[in-house]
Order: sequence, then structure tokens, then C-alpha cells
Amino acid sequence: MNDSPGWASPGSAPSDGKEKAIPRPSDPQDGSGPTGQWSPEQPPPGQWSPPSNPGSGPGTRPPTPGWGGGPQRQGWAGPPAAAKPGVIPLRPLSLGEILDGSVSALRAHWRTALGFSLTVSVITQIAVILMQRYLLPEPTSIDPNATGAEALRQTADSARSTLISLAPVSLLSMIATLFTASVVTVIISRSVLGRPTTLADSWAEARPRVLPLLGLTVLVAVIMAAIMAVGIGPGLLLGSEAGAALAFLGFAAACVVMLWLNVSFALAAPALMLERQSIVAALRRSAKLVRGAWWRTFGILALTYLLTFLLTFLFSIPFTAIAVIADGTEVSDLFGGTAPSVGWPFLIVTGIGEVIVSTLIYPFVAGVMALLYMDQRIRREALDLDLARAAGLPGYGDNTPRS
Repeated sequence: MNDSPGWASPGSAPSDGKEKAIPRPSDPQDGSGPTGQWSPEQPPPGQWSPPSNPGSGPGTRPPTPGWGGGPQRQGWAGPPAAAKPGVIPLRPLSLGEILDGSVSALRAHWRTALGFSLTVSVITQIAVILMQRYLLPEPTSIDPNATGAEALRQTADSARSTLISLAPVSLLSMIATLFTASVVTVIISRSVLGRPTTLADSWAEARPRVLPLLGLTVLVAVIMAAIMAVGIGPGLLLGSEAGAALAFLGFAAACVVMLWLNVSFALAAPALMLERQSIVAALRRSAKLVRGAWWRTFGILALTYLLTFLLTFLFSIPFTAIAVIADGTEVSDLFGGTAPSVGWPFLIVTGIGEVIVSTLIYPFVAGVMALLYMDQRIRREALDLDLARAAGLPGYGDNTPRS
């Protein structure tokens, strides 16, 4: 970031294959005596003895044999606690600290993060409801008794109608996610340093990177679509039973490749936002940070999306039930083969539920991505030292060596 030294990609980071800085002992505080030599005054020789128990002295019972004379009230001191100027400690993070850090940042800046996310979600959902009501075609009905060529034709028509209906909705959701992720990433970066932020400041810093972030998202989507086309294309061109089997195998292989690439590129958006990288450089940067930690990144992302799915499911149940009652729609129509004709009450009530879920999910996922990016840089490039300097913590001057 502009006012936070440390976000820029380091020129001599450990992950770049260059040598790490070697910590060296500092000179004596009083300036006397050459460094690295013994002092001329040495303590008299003596014999080491274990620490004594409280109350030791004349007439007390000698300690029992063993290390330290039995249980001690004051043991060896543990490692010092990591500095924590903001929502996370400046050290490698655990899964719980990443999830808790995202929630803590949103709780600390709820007016900025959730207010912006709520505004974006409301605008997006209004557009979706209007499109569903006036622009998108009605779902195609499927006859459960159809067989043979008729069943295949109905299945193809239903899939085509579903894709046509989902494409604009997915596009709007993608745009909403981009806007929210851009602002939340800036908020998270400020929260890590313990700095306050406002919506105007966050938007002013995120606005120049919105178009590159959109280009990054479109490029990744095009790559995934190309991989799927290559996977199932040859089988679909054959058109026989062997072609169907080939298309299934190609589909499975394409899913594996897409999953690997999605995890490898998961940190591209934070790198593009915080390091001011270009689109291609952000993809390379993400792949580099994830390399060697693919399974850990996959596990964190899988758990994050599982939590968001459960939250969406729990919210959808009561709002769908209320929508069905308010609209007078039969429950059997929603799960039957016929296309249900829903009215304004159904669309409005379910839209309110979508707004609530989106307001909570969009910033939470963006916060997890940003903290996961910071965690990988802390592990590979000692970003914690740069963040401590940027936060103005004592003892972290410019001459502090990287670990």
C-alpha cells in the first residue's frame, strides 16, 4: 500500500531464491570492549546447582534428586508473544486465527465493511429480481414420463434455459463480489496494522484496482471455460456411446485441472490489490506463494466455502418457507417437473434473504483470502517484520534482520 511499506513484493525475499539476512550480535551498549571477546573480569568458578524451592535455607529439607528438585513454581520462560498491533498476531497464522481475524476485522469496521457490502447486495438483488421478472425466460417443464429422444431433447432444453437464466445472475454476483472484495481487502490491510479507516479512504485506495481485478476475474473464467471445452469437446463431437464415455472422462480430468488452478490462483486478487501487480504478474505471484502449501490452502478454502454454504442454507430455509406462504405457491411445484409461476411476494422475500446472506458472506470470504495471502508471505518472506515496522512497533527498525 502507498502508506504501508511492506506490501510491495520484496526484491530479495527468501522465496526468490536469495540468501536470507544473517542476524549478528549487536555491539556492547556502553561501547567498551571489542565485540566478540571475553571481558577481562570473570566470575569466580563455582558449581552449578538446580534452582531451590521457595523456603529453602538453614534447617529446610534438601531438594529431592532430579532436575530442579521436583515441581517448580517458576519454570523456564516460554517464547515471547508475537506482536499484535491489529486483528492478527504478526507470525504464521493457524486456521482458527485466519477465520477469527476476518470476523474480528469486520466486527471492528462493521460500518465500513458491512455497510458497503449491504449497499452492493441491495443494488445487485434489485437488478436480479427485475431480470427474473421481466427478462429471463420461464424454466422449461420436463415430462418425467418422456423416454428416448424426447427425454434427451427436454434435458437439453432445460440445460439451455438454466444456463441462460444463470449467466446474467452470475455476472451480477461476480461484479458485486469484485467491488466488495476490493474494499474489504483494503480494510483488512489496515486492520492488521491497527489503523482506522473510513469508507471514503478505502474506496479511494481500491478504486484504481477495480478494473484490473475485473480483468483478472474474467481471465480466470476464460481459462476455466477453455479447460472444460478441451475436456468434453472431443467426446461431444463423437456423439456416440463411446463419445459419451470420453466426454465423461474428459469432464473428470478437466475438473481436477480446474480445481488445481483455482487453488493456485486463489491469492491473485490480494496480490493485485496490495502489491499493485499486473494481472499476469498477480497470477504468477499467487502460484508462487501457494507452491509447497497447496493442500493447506485447499483445506482452508474448502472449510471457508463449507461455512458459507451452511450459512446460506440455514438462511434460505426460513425465507423460502415465508416466501411460499406469502406467494401462495405450492411446495410440490418448486420440486416438481412443472415450472412454478412465482409472483412478486416470492421474489421479494427470497431477495431479502439473499441480501442478508450476501452482506455477510462477501466480506467474510474476501477477508479470509486477504489474511491467507498475508500468512503465506509471513511464512515465506518474513512479512511480519515489514508489517511491524509499518505499524510503528518499537524494536522493529530498518536494521532489524529478516528471520
